[in-house]
Amino acid sequence: MASWRVYLFLVLANLFWSGNYVVGHLLADGISPLQLTAIRWAIAAPLLVVFAILIEKPNWRAALREWPMHLLQAALGLVAFCLFSYEALAHTTALNAALVGATNPVLIAVVAAVLVRERMRGASILGLVTSLLGVLLILTHGNLFEVFTTEYNVGGLYMLGAVAVWTAYTIIGRTLKTAPVTSAALQSVIAAIALAPIALAVGGPIALDSAGWWGVLYIGVFPSVLSLMLWNISVKKIGAGRAGIYLNLMPVFTALMALAMGTPITLVQVLGGALVIGGVWLTSRPARSIHGIREPVPDADAGASEAGPVR
Repeated sequence: MASWRVYLFLVLANLFWSGNYVVGHLLADGISPLQLTAIRWAIAAPLLVVFAILIEKPNWRAALREWPMHLLQAALGLVAFCLFSYEALAHTTALNAALVGATNPVLIAVVAAVLVRERMRGASILGLVTSLLGVLLILTHGNLFEVFTTEYNVGGLYMLGAVAVWTAYTIIGRTLKTAPVTSAALQSVIAAIALAPIALAVGGPIALDSAGWWGVLYIGVFPSVLSLMLWNISVKKIGAGRAGIYLNLMPVFTALMALAMGTPITLVQVLGGALVIGGVWLTSRPARSIHGIREPVPDADAGASEAGPVR
């Protein structure tokens, strides 16, 4: 049986990722998504390189043979995902973003079923439909009959883009041979180098006070580095499938943080969030045989979870 420390690591990893939504939303008026993403990976890259050296003692030459894939992964998971996420936080609350982001495990399961022929059970399909219903409630502010109108929450749509990009990152990541922490280190270096000149050229002025810069430092260290470390250690101990269930803690933590900071939560958000989390739970449930004995189910995120998530 895994040590209690592993479960504590998983709780802390998702707590730090939840903080990324809350802090990112608070910083939205003072720094652009591009600037925040660039600074985030500039902080995280050297730390991840150090961790890779300490933990995996990588063969950098062998890892660099996969540079096209690392470049693609950096563009998807470290750049596009962050830009979509922070743009979403500029248009909606941290809780809304976290709730829509909670559909990610379901979408990964669907894409894995289509692309790598992983079987979807009836419970998975029901979970997908339930989660999508919850997302629609959030996006339309409870007006489901207006689903084909323009009354959408723009921030929620950006977050759906982030979910789609992270799904691609996760599925493609399954093909990498490079060790997970080394992969994250290389990709963060690529992202930092690529984004720095662009952010300097088009980013505009940054209007952050000292508290805001502490928030940027939090994002660069806790969600970008520590969550990744704790996640990878836990996945190695208990496996991707069991660890992945803990991703469902993020909407809960985000809601608690939002409440603590005085952000009101509406009934529609509560209902939509409950449907999202319920749908993800249905998808995550292990299969049972006709005799009530649990059967192994292929992990939709097996392999990919070993390389992330970087949120």
